[in-house]
Amino acid sequence: MHDMRWKQAVEWLAAAATDPQECKRQWDRGEGTALLAAGRYWDVLSVPDRLGLLALDLLWSDPLELPGPTLVDVTARRVGFFLPPDPGSEWVGFGVRHVGRGSWIAVPPPYRPSGRLEWLVPPDGSGTLHAAEPLERALRRATGTLAVLAPVSADQGSSDCW
Repeated sequence: MHDMRWKQAVEWLAAAATDPQECKRQWDRGEGTALLAAGRYWDVLSVPDRLGLLALDLLWSDPLELPGPTLVDVTARRVGFFLPPDPGSEWVGFGVRHVGRGSWIAVPPPYRPSGRLEWLVPPDGSGTLHAAEPLERALRRATGTLAVLAPVSADQGSSDCW
């Protein structure tokens, strides 16, 4: 069953590639990433990592809302949430980037990290994505939490201890 789920996830992700077979070959060799087109099957909302990790934690706390595929770029310090395509959507916030039609995103295979890219929540192959409303609520709550914590962090100066 586990192998079947990975196979479905690979097929689902590769379907967004111009050449799905070449996409799978790229995952199996070289850097292990493939460039996939956004805007057809999914858009990606990319946010700074602290905001994204906190929002993802909030999404996990609601048993009725299972998070969709979520990717982290550890070098760029960004988290990408895969959500349904919506060319008319406007996501506003400091460091928030909406990646939609006409854009490409580097993606590792769903079964392993590749270089700087890693799935925090890998796709399951069913097409499940983040719902926009719960994601927006989680990002707003996370922004509020980070705003409260920012003055505390600034008071501590360069010290990393409490």
